Amino acid sequence: MIIFETQRLIARYWEPNKDAEQAFRIYSHPEVTHFIRAPKDIPANVDEQRDALLKKCAEYSQFNDGTGSWALEEKGTGVVVGSVIVKWLPDADRVPTTDMEVGWHLGREHWGRGFATEAGTRAARYALEILGQDVIYAVVRPANERSVRVTQRIGMQPRGTTDKYYGVELLLFELRADK
Repeated sequence: MIIFETQRLIARYWEPNKDAEQAFRIYSHPEVTHFIRAPKDIPANVDEQRDALLKKCAEYSQFNDGTGSWALEEKGTGVVVGSVIVKWLPDADRVPTTDMEVGWHLGREHWGRGFATEAGTRAARYALEILGQDVIYAVVRPANERSVRVTQRIGMQPRGTTDKYYGVELLLFELRADK
């Protein structure tokens, strides 16, 4: 099922059996996971990646609130280039808050093509317009300069650092519905 489309991308539900190999290629690359996962949380093979996708799909299906982590498929090629996320930010103990975030992960071979900005812009609009949020956030590790630049291209405003989410110090960016 398609969540939204952009000029070049389709954001859709993950299909664990179909997408596991492409997801493994993305999430087994150390440059991709450097800022998003601890080494112990990186799948060791396609089967572990499939299990991780199944778990993620089950997790989001219980909410049934329009949030999720979705595959980003390039139109025309059918290649999964990454993922886009619209979800409730967790507090330091991983309990969902009332704050919603937008995020993106792209396969290393797809960096520098504008996909993160394209998907992030559309995901933020989805959260603001479809889900009715007044504000959407992005949280980025300070050393992740590429993602910081994406937040700027999306039009998000920096709000300093925070350790409110995920239990680590992150840069906080926001985009308001009235902007």
